[in-house]
Amino acid sequence: MRFLLNLAVTSSKRLSYVNDSLLNRTPCWRKMATEVEKAQAAASGGDTIFGKIIRKEIPCNFIYEDDQCVAFQDINGQAPVHFLVIPRKPIPQLSKAEDGDEALLGHLMIVARKLAKQQGLDDGFRLVINDGKNGAQSVYHLHLHVLGGRQMMWPPG
Repeated sequence: MRFLLNLAVTSSKRLSYVNDSLLNRTPCWRKMATEVEKAQAAASGGDTIFGKIIRKEIPCNFIYEDDQCVAFQDINGQAPVHFLVIPRKPIPQLSKAEDGDEALLGHLMIVARKLAKQQGLDDGFRLVINDGKNGAQSVYHLHLHVLGGRQMMWPPG
């Protein structure tokens, strides 16, 4: 334990030391616990909230809509700009996509790029697809998260 207390870490090109106060902080992975719990509780298959949004059973202000997909702002944004691009076809997750979905998947990426530009994300953005419970997927209808408007960190989670 004493070794851990004296462990040197490099931060911003200067040397600092881990001290006792850092050990008393809530681990950063705990902040993600709710998302992971949601993902593990989510069930694959059946109707989803995104299906209801696409069918306009739940009101939503689309920022984009065509015959293959829709896009709208994420209600729980994790960046200054955070929107979702969702195919109309109910593909539960990326790992369940079929070879015949190739054109649709490419279309989602192009729409994400065009909308990112419209949203002013000229300095870059991040695309995220969560897949399955270990990937923290909480809605089993394929969707792309587009995040930007600030410097993204690595690793993401």
